[in-house]
Amino acid sequence: MTHSLHNQFLEKAVKLAYDNVAKHNGGPFGAVITRNNVIIATGTNQVTQNNDPSAHAEITAIRAACKTLKSFQLTDCIIYSSCEPCPMCLGAIYWARPKAVFFASNRNDAASSGFDDSFIYHEISLPTEKRSLTIQQLELSSHTQPFEAWMQNNHKKEY
Repeated sequence: MTHSLHNQFLEKAVKLAYDNVAKHNGGPFGAVITRNNVIIATGTNQVTQNNDPSAHAEITAIRAACKTLKSFQLTDCIIYSSCEPCPMCLGAIYWARPKAVFFASNRNDAASSGFDDSFIYHEISLPTEKRSLTIQQLELSSHTQPFEAWMQNNHKKEY
């Protein structure tokens, strides 16, 4: 794929982000997902519009692409994001398994506009007992039952 084609798709993601702000629909983030140099899905930040903290541009685009492809994986797809993916989006991207991700602005650009993820990156690196949010395992005798059922399920679709 040519550098100019990557730039075209990335420009589309940036335009989606800009239009999202201009239309008062949500935050300044846009994403485009392609397969074989064809756009199969787009997404914009819909957090405030949908009252959904997980409705980031990359997530909305991944949901749309998976629906289009009727698959939970984005094999052979490329994600173009107007900004470096946040930790949540990065996790979703890894689970979706695209072949590449390209972004325009970086996390410092986002932070200068009030979208600072550095706190989350720092928290993730800490042991659970040292995080600012109480995150604690509670012992249950049944805690492994779902995993045991999964391992015995002959009809599971592994991912």
